[in-house]
Amino acid sequence: MSTTAYITHPSFLRHEMGEDHPECPARLDVINDHLLSHGFLNLMPTYQAPRVTREQLMRAHTAHHLAEIEALVPVAGYAQVDPDTRMNPLSLIAARHAAGAVVLATDLVVSGEVTSAFCAVRPPGHHAERDAAMGFCFFNNVAVGIRHAQRHHGIKRIALIDFDVHHGNGSEDILAGDDEVLMVSTFQHPLYPYLGEIPKGSNMLNVPLAPYTCGDAMRKVVIERWLPALEAFRPELIYISAGFDAHRDDDMANLGWVEKDYAWLTARILDVANRHSGGRIISTLEGGYALHALARSVGEHVGVLLGAVDA
Repeated sequence: MSTTAYITHPSFLRHEMGEDHPECPARLDVINDHLLSHGFLNLMPTYQAPRVTREQLMRAHTAHHLAEIEALVPVAGYAQVDPDTRMNPLSLIAARHAAGAVVLATDLVVSGEVTSAFCAVRPPGHHAERDAAMGFCFFNNVAVGIRHAQRHHGIKRIALIDFDVHHGNGSEDILAGDDEVLMVSTFQHPLYPYLGEIPKGSNMLNVPLAPYTCGDAMRKVVIERWLPALEAFRPELIYISAGFDAHRDDDMANLGWVEKDYAWLTARILDVANRHSGGRIISTLEGGYALHALARSVGEHVGVLLGAVDA
């Protein structure tokens, strides 16, 4: 079996945006409980996410963005970041550890200490642009990790695969035009953030999916569009923005994926990784708000990375 690290931090449970907010601490509780009850956590070395450094953040974000976020931290209650996103007094701490999780995952995977990693983080990151927080996201965790792989480890060909139901506009904003990165994504369109239909760079392969389509449409995209592009690119390292809100039980969107679709998709990504990057994959949690569906879907995803689930 492959060695897959599990990276998380207690601060992720202390970030919350209000009693009825869908991006809630219970998301990590159900994931942890599911992985534990199915024996997966016993197979995974567990690490606490460090706090990201300012230097690491500045590779993906502007000084203006960092200053704005720091200035918003409330003494009590909540600060409104955008119509959907709030900060409590502990949110910035969690956001720093969420970005730090992907940096640590990068170090562990590139050094060969583990083959792959799953970062169970909150807040998510793929909507955070170079100079703006939005869509439940403060810092772009995966982009910070990719820049660390490039600048600190000298990795030259990096693939980012984003299968969240919402387009990763922040990742595209930061990475578009970088010929050392290939970003492939699929997402429901039209849907928040109402972007992605027209790619920002030639290194972006964005494939919108119509509402009410199921996993078959995703599989067709992967076979016909993603896999040829990934094979031609031959990535040395693969990152996944792993959002599970395309599940049919998730009312944040209108796609109809099921758990086995996530297993199948993860297996195809793993095939590419085994051919080109020594199996090296870093996956970080993005969306997924129907709690039981989220837990089951993450279980399939992590189980395939471990080699404990067939797909």
